[in-house]
Amino acid sequence: MYLHRLSLFPGRRSPRLRLRGYSTSSPGAVDPSKSKLPLKGLRVLDLTRVLAGPYCTQILGDLGAEVIKVEHPTRGDDTRAWGPPYAPSKDGGKGESAYFLAVNRNKKSLGLSFKHPSGQRILQQLAKASDILVENYLPGTLRNYSLDYPTLHELAPHLIYASITGYGQTGPYKDRAGYDVMVEAEMGLMHITGEPERPPVKVGVAVTDLTTGLYCSNSILAAVIARAGNGGVGQWIDVALSDCQVATLANIASSVLISGKGDEGRFGTAHPSVVPYESFPTTDGNIILGGGNDRLYAILCQRIGKPEWITDPRFVTNEERVKNRRILVLMMAEITRSKTTQEWLEIFDSSGTPYAAVNDIQATLSHSHVLARDMVKTVHHPTCGDIKLVNTPVKYSDSTPGIRTPPPTLGQHTDEVLMDLLGYSSDEVEELRRDRVVA
Repeated sequence: MYLHRLSLFPGRRSPRLRLRGYSTSSPGAVDPSKSKLPLKGLRVLDLTRVLAGPYCTQILGDLGAEVIKVEHPTRGDDTRAWGPPYAPSKDGGKGESAYFLAVNRNKKSLGLSFKHPSGQRILQQLAKASDILVENYLPGTLRNYSLDYPTLHELAPHLIYASITGYGQTGPYKDRAGYDVMVEAEMGLMHITGEPERPPVKVGVAVTDLTTGLYCSNSILAAVIARAGNGGVGQWIDVALSDCQVATLANIASSVLISGKGDEGRFGTAHPSVVPYESFPTTDGNIILGGGNDRLYAILCQRIGKPEWITDPRFVTNEERVKNRRILVLMMAEITRSKTTQEWLEIFDSSGTPYAAVNDIQATLSHSHVLARDMVKTVHHPTCGDIKLVNTPVKYSDSTPGIRTPPPTLGQHTDEVLMDLLGYSSDEVEELRRDRVVA
């Protein structure tokens, strides 16, 4: 099956676009019987930058989709400049930022300006040859370049088009730019994060961006399945950071809706309804201990050498422990301060009660369990040499997702995409370079 591409060079015969033998109603349809990669055969046109969008498309890439990342031809994705730290290049240059490397593996980089009409036409051709398009521009922005959903739906009815924005395509805030920390604040998360009687704080990573990327990738896969039962016709997916943040308020939101009362504020590492269940100081750090029910609380008391607390009327049930939270927590802290974190870990080993050291990131990435689960991988980058990346987290009994290619350099695959996929000649590509359409 072939489609003719729009000619960017009047008077020249337009080469034909090869769609790998699949029906135009579903180019790149997945054939699981021929691959250990669940999404092999799907092609994703990635018009996203920074975190939520690239995180979404990286998940799709890890699962086997071909992801073509479209970047500004001179500066690339904004996060290429978000450093230090950088992975230095082998020639002594600045190299690639750790931020960019975190969310852009298993992708091809096409350096292209879609402000140029020729760039717009190239992206329209790529939309025809792709199954999925993901973008994270303000609502209405891509309409200026004929890359909006209505336009591309006419050109490529099979296309699944996912838009990630701060506040969605509708509503009074739809034209506002959305940033993780602003949405954390506005949509309740920051209010319940931090220590009691201290100012609210943001979560240590951009968790709203990450959950939005997860929701978006999940929604895209649902749309791929829906397309198979809808005559091969795609649809528009509207994913908002604000909606995803409200959804992930989970039981806290449910408590407010059911009770009709406000939330209980910030609890630090503690649990609002379970005591003890928080971080306690040691001589050299902190340890999390949890007495999630009366049985586990009794085990905890035995292990810290205070069996008499099991029958103390102030602490005999969780309800009483919640009422006397401050008393019990202070008493426990006096005891936990007497030993190192490692000593407490050994005491609680095989106890059946929840416990964990509070590790920093370096300790986490060198943790024996993390390494045993293959969560840190070394890959070879074309300009930076060997670098370490966090691996994809889900293990399958049969499929083999993972890191197949390192994050690309800017424009690393421009020639491949234009010539091998769209059928351009080397002279045509060079002309586009001279016109600063591609890099």
